[in-house]
Amino acid sequence: MSLVLTTASVPDRDKVAYWNHAVSRTLVPMTVAPRGDGPFDGRIATDRFGYLQVSTMEADAERVSRTPALIARSSEALVAVGVQISGTATFIQDGRRAEVGEGDLVVYDTTRPYSFDYPQRFATHVFQLPRRTLGVPDSDIRQVTGNAIGTGDGFGAMLLPFLATLASSTDGYPPAVANRLAGNVVDLFATLIAERAHLGGTDADTARSHLLLRVRDHINRNLGDPDLSPESIARTHRISVRYLHRLFEGEGTTVGGLIRQRRLEECGRELARRGRTAPTVSAVAQRWGFVNPAHFSRAFRAAYGVSPREWRKRTAQDDVGRSPAVTSAPGTVPKAAADVHSADRPVADLPPSSG
Repeated sequence: MSLVLTTASVPDRDKVAYWNHAVSRTLVPMTVAPRGDGPFDGRIATDRFGYLQVSTMEADAERVSRTPALIARSSEALVAVGVQISGTATFIQDGRRAEVGEGDLVVYDTTRPYSFDYPQRFATHVFQLPRRTLGVPDSDIRQVTGNAIGTGDGFGAMLLPFLATLASSTDGYPPAVANRLAGNVVDLFATLIAERAHLGGTDADTARSHLLLRVRDHINRNLGDPDLSPESIARTHRISVRYLHRLFEGEGTTVGGLIRQRRLEECGRELARRGRTAPTVSAVAQRWGFVNPAHFSRAFRAAYGVSPREWRKRTAQDDVGRSPAVTSAPGTVPKAAADVHSADRPVADLPPSSG
C-alpha cells in the first residue's frame, strides 16, 4: 500500500515546513525552497519492492539541495535514478550541470552533495536502492552523475517504458514477485551505468575480464580457508554477490562450483602422491577446506567415481593411472565432476558446515 503525503489539507503557513519534512522522510534528508510566493502545493507517493523504493513526486516550482550536513544525518549509501515525467530541471552533482527534460533520466549518489532546480511545476519518478546492490565500481557511478540521459534511443529507450509502468503499478505484487522485480531493476540500472561509463563497451569488457582473473586467483590462493564462499569473495573485492555471480555467467560453472572443483583437484593431486608419510584422507580434506569428512567423500566420489581411499589405492598401484584432473591445469575437471557442478545453485553452493 502506498504511503501518500500531500500538502492539500495543511494550512498555507505550514505547507513549506510540512513539505520539507515529507520529502526528507520519504527520500533522504534535504532542504526544499519554493520558488514562488503563493501557497505551495506538493504530493509524494511511495511504495517498496523489496530493497527498491519507488516514489512519484509532483510539486510546484522549487529548489532541492542535499548538503554535506544533511548527508551526515543519513546512515545508508543510496543510488537514485530520477525520471522526469513533466516539467524541466537543472541538476548538479560532482561538478557537472545537466538540463533535464521530459523523459530524461538522471543518476545520482546520495552520499555526495547535489541539487535540483525546478523552474515550474513538475512531476518525477524517483527510484532509490542501496548502492551496494548495484555491484559496479564507485568510479563508474561518478562518471554518470551530473548528466542527463536521453531515452529517445539506445538502452534508455527500452528502460523508460519499463520504469514508467513499474512506478504506476506498484500495488498488488506478492513479496516474492516484488523482490524479483527489484533484482531486475538493479540489473537494468547496473547495465545503464556500465553503458554510460564505458561507451563502446571495450573498457567495460576489459575491466570485467581483469576482475574475473582476480577472483579466480583469490580462490586459488584461499582454497584451504573453510570460510571461502561467494559472500566472502564479494566482500573482499567490494562487489555484490549478485554481480559476482554475473561475472561467472558463461564460464561453465558457478562460483561455488569452481571452489569445490579446485578443492577436489588439489585433494586428488595430494592423495595420488607416493611416500611413506602420506597424510590421511581426513587431513588432506581439511587442508583444502573440507571440514566435513562425509561431505568430502560424497563430493569426491561424485567427481571421480571412486572414494578417496580407492583413489589413493589405485594411483599407488598404477604409476600412470592418474585422472585428467590431476595431470591437467587447474580449472579443468573430469566429466563426472563437470556434470555435478553444472547443477549447482549459485548461493547454496557451499554451506558453511560443508566447506
